[in-house]
Formats: sequence, structure tokens, C-alpha cells
Amino acid sequence: MTRDVFDVIADPTRRRILELLREGERPVGELVATLGAAQPNVSKHLRVLGEAGLVRADVRGPRRVYALQPARLTELEAWLAPFREIWADRLDALERRLDGTAGDHDKEPS
Repeated sequence: MTRDVFDVIADPTRRRILELLREGERPVGELVATLGAAQPNVSKHLRVLGEAGLVRADVRGPRRVYALQPARLTELEAWLAPFREIWADRLDALERRLDGTAGDHDKEPS
């Protein structure tokens, strides 16, 4: 069963793990130390992220090294795209407004 990516990233610890893995592969011990959480809890979050297809684990000797699997994030990207357009339109309107008033400051008072 593949977990719903939106449900999975609703958890702040899982989002933090994704942020850390965005910087590159990390062994579970490093994630535990960085998060300041118990190893079983971090492992549980990693399992959920793995079930959602957001991370993969590579076994390297006695260690598991985790890496981001960004392909599933395209689902989030597609959902966010219309919201980005709204903000882009609003920011463009603000920029036009600011550009229009910038010249007003250069004029001498009458």
C-alpha cells in the first residue's frame, strides 16, 4: 500500500527529515542525532516516508543510509501550482503598484 503523500508530510518530524535529506544522503544515526529524537521514533517516521515513496534506504554494511526520492513530490508540486499562480499574480500587482508610486517620491512637494 502506498501512503497518501499529503497525510505523510502533515507530520512536522517527517517534513524535517525530508528537509535534511534534501541536503544529501544520511545514515539513520545522523538523523537521530540531528533531530534529537529516539531512534525507534525516527525509524518509524522513516518507514512511513518509505511507504509513501518519499525516501529509500540503502543498506551499507551495518548501517542504513537514507536518501530522498523526489519523484513523489511532483504530486505536491501539481497541487500547489494553482496557488503559486495566485501569489504570482498578487505579487505582480504589488510590484506594479510600487513601481507606480516610486516616481511620486521623486517629485517635489507643491
